[in-house]
Amino acid sequence: MLKLKEANMADAEKEWQYVSALPEDENGFINDYPGVEEERFCKEVLPFLIGMAEGKNLQENWVPMTTYFLWNDDEIVGMFRLRQYLNDWLRQYHGHIGMGIKKECRGRGYATEGLRLVIEKARDIIPEDEIYMSVHKDNPASLKAQLHNGAYIAREDDTCFYTRIKL
Repeated sequence: MLKLKEANMADAEKEWQYVSALPEDENGFINDYPGVEEERFCKEVLPFLIGMAEGKNLQENWVPMTTYFLWNDDEIVGMFRLRQYLNDWLRQYHGHIGMGIKKECRGRGYATEGLRLVIEKARDIIPEDEIYMSVHKDNPASLKAQLHNGAYIAREDDTCFYTRIKL
């Protein structure tokens, strides 16, 4: 059964395994911690991610962001980030939600269902009346997951589609 869980200390070992194995750039989903050691993840990275959701220790021009892991029973199969509101730069480019599915778990509908679950969370969190997202043009599976969740393409450039989902 699929469920979405916020980053938390109780699941630190499995969260670390997922994050440390994730490439630095997976189809536009950026991981700042590929190969991170478990001790550093538990003492620095995870508390930082949890604090970001609470709006703590944000760098200049950053917004609060909640990290969610998508679990299939006891295995993490994906990771989602929900920015709680947008600044001008995020509104123009990355948007509210970033998502990545473990490479060996793709093609099973996890992105579509995980995005649906994150959208449910977003309805209660974000102040905007639309969810903003972006997707690389060479990632049609992610675009498909967005479209299945009600997205429309608002604009595009040479490398990305910029989508919106009405709330």
